[in-house]
Amino acid sequence: MKQMVALTLLGLTAALAQAADPVAAPLGSPGWRAGLATWLQQRADAQVQQAALPARLRVEVEVGSLDSRLRLAPCARVEPHLPPGTVLWGPSRIGLRCVEGPVPWNVFLPIHVRVWGPGWVLRQPVAPGTTLEPAHAEAAEVEWSAQRQAVLVRPEDWVGQQPVRGLAAGQVLRVGSVRAPQVFASGSTVKLRVQGLGFTLTATGEALGHGHLGETVRVRLPNKRIVLGTVVDATTVDVAL
Repeated sequence: MKQMVALTLLGLTAALAQAADPVAAPLGSPGWRAGLATWLQQRADAQVQQAALPARLRVEVEVGSLDSRLRLAPCARVEPHLPPGTVLWGPSRIGLRCVEGPVPWNVFLPIHVRVWGPGWVLRQPVAPGTTLEPAHAEAAEVEWSAQRQAVLVRPEDWVGQQPVRGLAAGQVLRVGSVRAPQVFASGSTVKLRVQGLGFTLTATGEALGHGHLGETVRVRLPNKRIVLGTVVDATTVDVAL
């Protein structure tokens, strides 16, 4: 599963990116913060909905505080806006600009957008090389935005896989945390197989890396030539024509 959360959320529409809905309350007041939270929630929800994500997600927004050292000129209307390229996912920031005041200004406000959705959490520590089984993890709502790596949603994305490193109890299974099982070690003698229309050619070679099912490995032939192939099983590597 190749979900890429680094977010194709950038597919935010230009209208949302540039919209400037004024928050009608004094800057920094509870009413202003509530209005800004609503403005931000709408845009964060829109980004998530526009992204091609494989599950229904829940979005929470947290409005931060301006730097206390700022000394801003009085302003009758402050408009929030999203700086170009803003991804509302995890820690981020939005812009605030004065559009009705004696001195125009533009500052940035820290925010935090937490995105929650289905995932799998390990019930126990798992050592490298362990083949994961359904009993190793349980379904739960997890924070997708805690890391950039996408969350593994379906059991088939991780059952039968092996952790790339030791994983702790309570850890969320994500892309990059597991990989296909290793079936041979670097230095093993493997059979290279080339299949074409009505024929099959074979040769032997030395694996120059650990072999993981379905992944690519380099193999050195007796004539020292190095080829790339796909690991089929514990002894076979397929080479494309």
